[in-house]
Amino acid sequence: MTKLQKQAGFTLIELIMVIVILGVLSAYALPRFADLGGEARVSSIQAAAGAVRSAANIAHAQWLADGSPTVPATVSLESTTINIVGSGYPEGVTTAGGIVTAAQLSTADYTIAAAAGVVTVTLGTCNFTYTDTSGAVDTSGITTTGC
Repeated sequence: MTKLQKQAGFTLIELIMVIVILGVLSAYALPRFADLGGEARVSSIQAAAGAVRSAANIAHAQWLADGSPTVPATVSLESTTINIVGSGYPEGVTTAGGIVTAAQLSTADYTIAAAAGVVTVTLGTCNFTYTDTSGAVDTSGITTTGC
């Protein structure tokens, strides 16, 4: 009787087929993960806009709870003094006591500029604005196609 020999490894054709299959799978999957940075920037600027909107509303609610004192007034949020303008919303400045302080935004993360009560927060090519006279946050500068 002849002994059957066991195969000791993979043949060259089997190895080539595995490499081809892995190449096809990676070519399909790679574009799906190529632009995660843009999506992360969009999410970050949307989160910052939400923080500004929340901080403005919390400060306004505190101002109302304090009896709507005449302005200029201040409210205390987490032991931080926030300056309030005539409409009862945080002051639209980048200095201490404004909406940037209330929302705890960092200039290390965003480009922040203010002029005439309007604060513009920018990340990449996306931005939003905060207006202190109304407490409104305009997010029309945030696109979903990347920042």
